[in-house]
Amino acid sequence: MTPTKAVPVPVLELDGVSYAYRGSPAPVLSDIHLAVAAGESLALVGESGTGKTTLLRLLLGLARPTAGTIRFDGAELRPRDRDLMRRFRRGVQCVFQDPYSSLDPRRRIGYTVAEPLRSLGLDDRRTAVPKVAAALAAVGLPADAADRYPHEFSGGQRQRIAIARATVCDPRVLLADEPVSALDVTTRVRVVDLLSELREERGLTLVMVSHDLSVVASLCDRTAVLEKGRVVEEGATDRVLGAPEHPYTQRLMSSVPRLPA
Repeated sequence: MTPTKAVPVPVLELDGVSYAYRGSPAPVLSDIHLAVAAGESLALVGESGTGKTTLLRLLLGLARPTAGTIRFDGAELRPRDRDLMRRFRRGVQCVFQDPYSSLDPRRRIGYTVAEPLRSLGLDDRRTAVPKVAAALAAVGLPADAADRYPHEFSGGQRQRIAIARATVCDPRVLLADEPVSALDVTTRVRVVDLLSELREERGLTLVMVSHDLSVVASLCDRTAVLEKGRVVEEGATDRVLGAPEHPYTQRLMSSVPRLPA
């Protein structure tokens, strides 16, 4: 008898997740079922207001679902389970949309990048120094960047700093909310290349919200399309973007500007 292969447990899973703001009669998200395997990259796409960023906030633990379950490594996320939440906080980090507002202008870069190490109790100010230098080097910034302030850097460099902060504690999952939308085209390409390199080198799992479908095509293995808080189509990115099946996805793709032949 041929032994049955064990199915790997998803690193992140949403099982029937819904979310509504307090006092609102209509949910922002309804009955979301998604599973993200270790090392996979998933894009969340759709028009503004479809619930993509809210979904990312739930995955980051910044909000709790009003229905359904979120699991990390197969275990339900419960704020009272301190051991699990500690592993979750170390294993899941985020890069936000605006690289300037996400950095404290009063703090030197070294202090900011070391923040996850301190908050997780992994390092103190002294032992964090070499890890900060390594994180900055990994995103293409010199070690002396640690002694400077956010206003001394360009938008692309600030986003690299944000990525360094998110990866300094060697997380397993990186959540990214429109990580390149505030950047010019040339800088956008560089940051996309950086994220791709980090994924390949570290085996990072990536969940990314993006309106830029060219970025999605470059970075993500799988794409989930949200309409009015529901996942209406999901599958391999090349199939979803190249041959969409749901009418909403078809309209979304038809709205993408194309250069004339």
